[in-house]
Amino acid sequence: MPLPVSRDDIRAAHERIRPHIRRTPVFSLPHGAFGHDGPVSLKLEFLQHAGSFKPRGAFNTLLTQPVPRVGVAAASGGNHGAAVAYAAKQLGIPARIFVPEISSPAKVEAIRRFGADVVIGGQRYADALAACDTYVAETGALSIHAYDSLPTLQGQGTVALEWEEDARGLDTVLVAVGGGGLIAGIASAWAGQGIKVVGVEPEGSRALHASLEAGRPVDVTVESIAADSLGARNTGELVFSIARAAVDHVALVKDAAIREAQRTLWRDWRIASEPGGATALAALLSQAYRPQKGERVGVLLCGANVELSRLADIL
Repeated sequence: MPLPVSRDDIRAAHERIRPHIRRTPVFSLPHGAFGHDGPVSLKLEFLQHAGSFKPRGAFNTLLTQPVPRVGVAAASGGNHGAAVAYAAKQLGIPARIFVPEISSPAKVEAIRRFGADVVIGGQRYADALAACDTYVAETGALSIHAYDSLPTLQGQGTVALEWEEDARGLDTVLVAVGGGGLIAGIASAWAGQGIKVVGVEPEGSRALHASLEAGRPVDVTVESIAADSLGARNTGELVFSIARAAVDHVALVKDAAIREAQRTLWRDWRIASEPGGATALAALLSQAYRPQKGERVGVLLCGANVELSRLADIL
């Protein structure tokens, strides 16, 4: 049975959004990096506009969907909101972003800097989503979902097309999972291509892991230092259906491992990563994912919107 998103869909999305996004670099590390005897490549997607991968999906949505005069609306832990705000500003579209109280002040400030209206309320992403849905129903604004929509997944999958060109011969990639839009897009791009896609979630925020175990999307309790970016309570049917077919498995990491990955990125490369952005690397460092001898591993560093004061405390 074909996946809802095809490689051709993702190629078309890449052509569409190419003028609006950055082609982020790949940092190739020699054998022995992180204690692994094979090569490791880091896709530096945190260098994308607005500090995360999410403008890819936001631009693809805005360039393919009719936008009413009232503009667009989105619910977000922070990164998706900043991406929608950035894309809307570039295209001259009004935007209103709903964020929960746990959102990083740095992310909220970025949303405002890009010119969007910000509504803060509720404890978790699900609360912000409910408020956004109400606003959309009342105004007719175009809703841009953070992960559970076809245009979003098509846009996020464009990461894979760049990565495979810049790091030839990948065997496995590690991808952090929140709602699952990024991993579902990447897995769709590489379905049948011989590249193993492994998800990485915090132990305290495991929506995709729990859903794959249950055989259907299920709600989970969210409690992790990465909750503002990887804090979805449920992946939804679209992401789940792709992940069940095209994601190899999901590894779980402790918050302490995520903090250690943040420390490593800063110590060795002066990369200031938010917890969610360091989560995929945490799986390699902590051996939650153990590559085979000589395996060619890619790690996606997906977000850099971190409070510098919090990073200083971790360091």
